[in-house]
Amino acid sequence: MTRFIPVCILSFFILIQSCSQRILYGIGDSTMAEYDVGVLSEKQGGENYPLRGWGMYFGDHFKKTLVFENKAVSGRSSKSFRGEGYWDAIFSQLKKGDFVLIQFGHNDQKKDDSLRYTDPRHEFGNSLRQYIQEIRSRGAHPLLATSIARRHFDESGVLIDTHTDYTLTVYRIAHSEKVPLLDLNLGTMALIEQSGMEASKNYYLHIPPGKFQKLPNGLQDNTHLNELGGRTVAEMAVEEIRNSNSKLKRYLKN
Repeated sequence: MTRFIPVCILSFFILIQSCSQRILYGIGDSTMAEYDVGVLSEKQGGENYPLRGWGMYFGDHFKKTLVFENKAVSGRSSKSFRGEGYWDAIFSQLKKGDFVLIQFGHNDQKKDDSLRYTDPRHEFGNSLRQYIQEIRSRGAHPLLATSIARRHFDESGVLIDTHTDYTLTVYRIAHSEKVPLLDLNLGTMALIEQSGMEASKNYYLHIPPGKFQKLPNGLQDNTHLNELGGRTVAEMAVEEIRNSNSKLKRYLKN
């Protein structure tokens, strides 16, 4: 006699599995975002354009019971991400037990753009607090991350922290709202300093002249990451979670 699982029982197990699966949404800017490497390569006239967001590798570190959905969008601030409707699309499907990792700051600094700029102490802090309150209203769990460091040295070779005021605000809000904090600013500052002025280029978007047809002079971008940088920061974020009190760490692979 052929053995089989009744359709109703199979459907029940599928339903249980889908209900137990949590979603982690990542919201942020270009340093976290997903990129279509093929499209970028064609646009610049070459192969394997090296721009990567650390969120492209972050999901690899979680068990199958959690799905990472990278919703970060290049060029957005905590203000414009909401203003352009990206947050509403996530909030409408956010459910109890899900997680939201928030990393803004780079574009909140743009004083010449009223649609993106937030002053670091007041508006930026209120923006983060509003995200946190809305996430919790759905029974979901917020996490905050500081912005990754820019590779910016002064004339004497000392690394400059270009996010200080925004980083301090993230610290303050994480403490007052009792939200787990991933300090990627501190981690990437240490990475750059330990690597040194020259070797630290290996983590960022530095393209030699002639490699891409549309970039005959190459590119020196000390804000955005390449593959090594993306993977390294993703691992850094995972270690921050392991050392936190976030419920998210139960979903990490061993």
